[in-house]
Amino acid sequence: MRADNSQHIIDAARRRSEYTRSKAVQALRALDAAGEPVTFETVAKRARVSRSWLYAQPDLRTEIEHLRSSHRRAPASPVPARQRTSDASLLQRLEAANSRIRRLAEENRQLREQLAQALGEQRAASTRTRPPRMSAGNPSSVTIGPC
Repeated sequence: MRADNSQHIIDAARRRSEYTRSKAVQALRALDAAGEPVTFETVAKRARVSRSWLYAQPDLRTEIEHLRSSHRRAPASPVPARQRTSDASLLQRLEAANSRIRRLAEENRQLREQLAQALGEQRAASTRTRPPRMSAGNPSSVTIGPC
């Protein structure tokens, strides 16, 4: 009677399945990190597995569909999904920018007031030191005729 070698076959199949799965996950991560489109076709080609096998893996299928839809919304965005900013982060940055704009606008207003004050004082000082202008009715004025 022959020895039962089925356990070796089962172990080999399990190792092959784990290796195939790791290739698919690695391909998925590489495509996302590179900002390339994530589709069943691209993952299958990169991992050298069949598309039908990818469709049969529920977790991989869900991840591919999720990344595919996020890349469709932002085709020009080469940023991987895990590095994209969240809505809360964007709102916080917007708040900070608006706060800075308000601060700078107030500073500009104050600087304009200071400049107007300084120019007014400068004008007042220059009119006190300047000799009065000659008026047309002043007898000391001389009219020069044509040459």
